[in-house]
Amino acid sequence: MNAREKIRRKAMRGMSAAALGAAMTMSFGGAPVEAADYTMAIAYLAPEEFGNEVHPALTHFKAIVEAGTNGAVEVQLFGGGQLGSEVETAKQAQDGMLLQASVISSGAMSSFYRNYQAVTAPFLFPDYRAAHAFFDGPWFADFMEGSIESSGLRYFGTFDDSGGFVAITNNKRLIKTVEDIKGLKIRVEENPAHMAVMKALGASATPLPWGEVVTALSTGLADGQFNAPGVSRTYKLWEVNDYTTLSRHIYNTQAWVVSEKWYQSLPDEHQEVVIRAARETIEIAHGISSMQAIQGWQASCAEFKECYVLPVEERQKMDAIARPAWRSWIVDDFGLDADLVDGLLGEVDRIVAEQKAEDMDRYGR
Repeated sequence: MNAREKIRRKAMRGMSAAALGAAMTMSFGGAPVEAADYTMAIAYLAPEEFGNEVHPALTHFKAIVEAGTNGAVEVQLFGGGQLGSEVETAKQAQDGMLLQASVISSGAMSSFYRNYQAVTAPFLFPDYRAAHAFFDGPWFADFMEGSIESSGLRYFGTFDDSGGFVAITNNKRLIKTVEDIKGLKIRVEENPAHMAVMKALGASATPLPWGEVVTALSTGLADGQFNAPGVSRTYKLWEVNDYTTLSRHIYNTQAWVVSEKWYQSLPDEHQEVVIRAARETIEIAHGISSMQAIQGWQASCAEFKECYVLPVEERQKMDAIARPAWRSWIVDDFGLDADLVDGLLGEVDRIVAEQKAEDMDRYGR
């Protein structure tokens, strides 16, 4: 069944439910239920279950949008990659005809809006508060307006991909220093920024799609990989790897993008409902993903042969190696404007400094 047929069937189920509701309402003397004037079909790779941050948050989005517009906007959810890859669904969302929205990784987002690659900087955030303040703040909202012009996709928010901060797993040894990474074959997603970082740290970067990772780890094609600890928990990576280190060297994200053409077709009052619902949805997703990160790391330490949290001093050493290599790649090879890159890094530094000062002023006096 192709994507068009899946969407048609879900729409028909929605129409049948609306018709039944109308019949029941009229039988009891109430006002008839109106059919939706607008449909917002959202595609994402996360399974349609409550063990990830995307599906439960979007389930909440669906409820408040449909209630807030009195059913005028129907939200349809297509999880589990059932409508295609991230790039495929984002392309479909561009014209807003078949799909109206998609949730896609940083690598996929960068293929539609090149500037997004800047958020792949290693050791970009010291903690969740800084990451959330950055992605939910005015600087990044202005930054993402460029996506509308370059791709016709409007930015709605950032999901912390399975918890955001990553851990490195591998079969060879427990990573405690940057020296321990050297010589390891580390699987990376097909993102040249991640490849540049791993190469700078002395690893052999092995780009593979996620569907091939478990087999690669079990056969030795790759020694290890990095992802948020929630991924290790979901896929039981301790069955194919022995060691895990919470390195936090990358903050994985997923961008929620919406067809600008579709969004502009909405009346102003529906736009307001959708935007406010999206902001609440992202806030909820942050909480869910943080819980997943904690649970994932606790499960990792219980199941892997050994686990280790990389101390701040060692992270700083890695940053001193990885950041210059990444910056050289993104400016010289990828071609991003140096002022843009430095502006993004400077905004993160500003947020961190401001949060530290506010914390002490409010709670440390």
